[in-house]
Amino acid sequence: MANLNMIIIDSNYDSREELKVLLEQFHQIDVIGEFDNILAGYAAAIEEKPQIVFIDLSENIDLGIETIEKITYRNKNCVILVSSINVNTDLVLKAMRAGAREFLTQPVMIEDLSTALKKAKILLENDEGNTIGQIISVFSNKGGIGKTTIAANLALKIAELTEKRVCLVDLNLQLGDVTTFLDVNPSFDISYVVTHLSRIDESFLLSSLEKYKNKELYILADPPNVEQAEEISSEDITSVLSMLKEMFSYIIVDTSSSFDIKTLTCLDISDAILLISMVNLPSIRNCQRCMDLFQRLEYKTDKIKLVVNRYNDDEEITIDDVEDALGHEVFWKIPNSYFAVMSAINKGVPVSSIAPNSTIDDSFTELAAKLTDSVIIMHESTKPTNKNFKLPFNLNIDSLKNLKLFNK
Repeated sequence: MANLNMIIIDSNYDSREELKVLLEQFHQIDVIGEFDNILAGYAAAIEEKPQIVFIDLSENIDLGIETIEKITYRNKNCVILVSSINVNTDLVLKAMRAGAREFLTQPVMIEDLSTALKKAKILLENDEGNTIGQIISVFSNKGGIGKTTIAANLALKIAELTEKRVCLVDLNLQLGDVTTFLDVNPSFDISYVVTHLSRIDESFLLSSLEKYKNKELYILADPPNVEQAEEISSEDITSVLSMLKEMFSYIIVDTSSSFDIKTLTCLDISDAILLISMVNLPSIRNCQRCMDLFQRLEYKTDKIKLVVNRYNDDEEITIDDVEDALGHEVFWKIPNSYFAVMSAINKGVPVSSIAPNSTIDDSFTELAAKLTDSVIIMHESTKPTNKNFKLPFNLNIDSLKNLKLFNK
């Protein structure tokens, strides 16, 4: 990728100079303009269409927020970095909702700037070609382990965090439960889509999917009867998922629990596989069989993301034991919250409707953020449920103490 062009908008001369000194250490960044006036900077950003715009919100906050919104609207591929001397919850939320990608405190630290620029580069590289969505399959070869619960709640969280189109596909063709878990009654299903593959375009496909409430979440349901499920081939599954990749940023697939050709076809073309287990010997043994098969199929190690469901801190078998037995790092732990989950299932709603900001709800939020590299703001009282979770957010410790809210 060629050098990235940046425009700096900051009313303070000293902080502009300090930023330029830091940027000199990054050889792929060209500052094509610097402005102490927001309106002049906005005009240049619209005319020059830089890949990155740096805006300081230490002064003229309302005008700065409005400028972020306008730049985001006029140039959707522009990555906006925001800084401010004063950091508070309200300012951070306003900036992120307006379209900012990263919030850095003043004075800007080289480590924070480096992280922000790396993320900007990845985002811009992804925007260069046609949008190709990521397929994330939720799989276990053992039933009753919470696979559908994870798929449904994760899909909704990703849609809320990224504000991008997400498709939840029920590929458990004979025993699917996604529509029950989310209490929807779709007019069409995957068998209907497969039957009309030859005439499908974006408009047709979107009209065939069930949109979940006012979210950017679309559901592709399982067939209503076994006969229709049997008529769907592995080639049909490849065609459907390939089309979805061109229309959706994320495709979350709730697979069946069998190693049939249809499931393997889905796993083959998935970008990531969330392999679900629990901390007990039967589950670990089943995971060993899965890992052995994935190794024979020559799946890359980082494609398999081991997720431990219904986890308790006082388990007799530890996470280290699980990792030693499987020879694979645990990617995520979802805490045990039986009553909240069962209540959500029985009511046909996501966990966030039953127990918002609970430990398990926050765990789904954090998992979605980790999988999509999204920015989130946590409740001060919330502790990350996973030891390897890092806030994808550039704030120092003193600033974090002032934050009260934890949701985008």
